[in-house]
Amino acid sequence: MGRQIGFEQAVVVADAALWRRIVTREELDGALATARGRPGVPAARRVLAFARWGSESVGQSRSRVAMRRAGIPDPVLQWEVRTAAGVVHADFGWPGLRTFGEFDGREKYGRPVAPGRTPGDVVYAEKRREDAMRGEDLGAVRWGWADLTPFAPTAARLRRTFRYQQ
Repeated sequence: MGRQIGFEQAVVVADAALWRRIVTREELDGALATARGRPGVPAARRVLAFARWGSESVGQSRSRVAMRRAGIPDPVLQWEVRTAAGVVHADFGWPGLRTFGEFDGREKYGRPVAPGRTPGDVVYAEKRREDAMRGEDLGAVRWGWADLTPFAPTAARLRRTFRYQQ
């Protein structure tokens, strides 16, 4: 895979395989070792060095690639934030910069909901989760598909939101 397709596409595939636990990091590293000397192995090595468990969607994986290209520090994936309302998770977190990021595709809000719930319930729960994180004095940046290309405006919003220690 990483030997034959572009970096971003290969990262998407590798992240998905790790997230869904289709393969382990050790199995990917073993496959790479077995392929040593074949064309494309250096490219595959770069992909596997970058691939992570925690990117739960294509948009999150593509966001990580865009962040790297824009010089944004690598985030913590599925950052666990302890809030007054309990523990919540953010897609991306920069704990030392007091910032979290969320990639949201429109399909997230168009999925069928559990019996007894409405789409409004889903949106309200999402709002409460974000409010809980903001209540911990965290900056927030949200983006979607249209913000991935070009990513420069989103990268600029992240940089403006990062809370550097004085």
